[in-house]
Amino acid sequence: MLRHEARLRAFLARAAGSDADDLAQEAFVRAWQRAGDYRGEGSYAAWVMGIGWRLFLDQRRTARRREGLAARDDAPRHVDPRPASDAAIDAARLLDQLSPQERAALTLCFGHGWSHGEAAEIMGLPLGTLKSLVLRGRAKAQKLIGEGTDA
Repeated sequence: MLRHEARLRAFLARAAGSDADDLAQEAFVRAWQRAGDYRGEGSYAAWVMGIGWRLFLDQRRTARRREGLAARDDAPRHVDPRPASDAAIDAARLLDQLSPQERAALTLCFGHGWSHGEAAEIMGLPLGTLKSLVLRGRAKAQKLIGEGTDA
């Protein structure tokens, strides 16, 4: 499981911000508890990433319920204490403007190198839905990039 730790934490940092470490830890505990549920279909790494993604979604639903808020995606993101390049800062700002599902789909496919099929498995979505999220997220990102250069 340790070889999957960095990938899971990086993915969850993009999705959940400062809660990423807690969610990753919980994902590994659940994976250990449910090790017998892994049937060997697909990669083990994707199975663990899927557990982390579902924990993030559950946490988000619970927070919304507690706060009584409508769907809001403006939660503060994790701030890396290391200095970032302008490109990294711009990419983070760009991703923050996408929906959590679009952000996760793009992060998994382009940031972490998962195939569309693996990303669909991780997110618990049909392949076509994942591909639509990727296309929509890319289109929004390209539009936002275009708007930024017009200024």
